[in-house]
Amino acid sequence: MSRQVFLYDPPDRFVAGTVGLPGHRSFYLQATSEGRTTSVALEKVQVAALAERIDELLDEVVRRSGGKTSVPAVAPPELTDTGPLVTPVEEEFRVGTMALAWDADSERMLVEAQARVELEAESEEEFAEAEERLLRDEENGPPLLRVRLTGSQARAFAKRALDVVNAGRPPCPLCSLPLDPEGHVCPRQNGYRRGA
Repeated sequence: MSRQVFLYDPPDRFVAGTVGLPGHRSFYLQATSEGRTTSVALEKVQVAALAERIDELLDEVVRRSGGKTSVPAVAPPELTDTGPLVTPVEEEFRVGTMALAWDADSERMLVEAQARVELEAESEEEFAEAEERLLRDEENGPPLLRVRLTGSQARAFAKRALDVVNAGRPPCPLCSLPLDPEGHVCPRQNGYRRGA
């Protein structure tokens, strides 16, 4: 079976979003263009890491260009997207590996999210080799979401993604663990329940 690649170049919309209540949220990347939508599931930490890395890469592009680039320093307000995910959210796959690249010629960011696969190896070196072979297998590799964004679209994506991550449960002021509506057992209070 040949590799399934979901290509959005450019997307009409590319966002990170959630389904569910804080503490029980499922995180998704969702790309939409010309009436089709692709949703892939991932972990909260993956969303945060992707957003932070996008901002870092764009900051580096701005720095290296000496300000002579179309990449904005912050997300343009006109690209702010606070809308919900397109429903029904139908998960194509769960993300394992993500990659970012900047194409200086077209001034576009490439975001790739590849399906998680289980690899068996005897050592870390063998695992790394198997993973590298799989990533380079354009014909038979795992499903892949590939999105090309302008610098402005990438900034807007990163801002929304960080807002989504930070919209979860508030942290405990003592231990920084998330507070549930009914409180939590705080390690800094020797196991006593701390209210929300």
